[in-house]
Amino acid sequence: MKQYLKSSQVIDWKEPQILALAKKIASGYQRQEEIAKACFEWVRDEIYHSVDYQMNPVTCIASDVLKYKTGYCFAKSHLLAALLRANSIPAGLCYQRLSIDDKGAPYCLHGFNAVYLPDHGWYRIDPRGNRQDVNTKFTPPKEQLAYSIRLPLEADFQNILAEPLPIVVNNLQSSKRWDEVLSNPPDILPELWQEYALKCS
Repeated sequence: MKQYLKSSQVIDWKEPQILALAKKIASGYQRQEEIAKACFEWVRDEIYHSVDYQMNPVTCIASDVLKYKTGYCFAKSHLLAALLRANSIPAGLCYQRLSIDDKGAPYCLHGFNAVYLPDHGWYRIDPRGNRQDVNTKFTPPKEQLAYSIRLPLEADFQNILAEPLPIVVNNLQSSKRWDEVLSNPPDILPELWQEYALKCS
């Protein structure tokens, strides 16, 4: 589990502002599951999704997501992983491949999290942010993610990675505006996923 507790360049949970928030969120709770749920709901509800709110800047590093209070799904998952790890709760990163318009091409990756809970094992959670057509919740052992797989070229990748995919980090860090990411989102073909994910693990 050590790799799912590490602080890194993107999941920089040892930054003072992340440590302070993690402690604040966890105050009043005893069980890891309760703390994990509180962290999830905070990121889901308090960090604004870049597209839903058309907000800049494009964030990637967890401490920047917290500073600017906005981020794409990937960035929000980086912050959630940081808050969980700051509370000594193992957390990883997960991905799906989805159709942008639910009709087919073009496709893009979608990022979310997995958290290790003593009573349930790995449990996937999606802090993307709710809206009229999205309703994510923390209700283990039942998963309630933002999106389900509906089309043949969509994919629900089962790997739980300790660090973000380089293709995601590069995309976010090279984009200055929210609409740049939207017009050129990160994507990986399903048949190339395992090879790529293994290189990143």
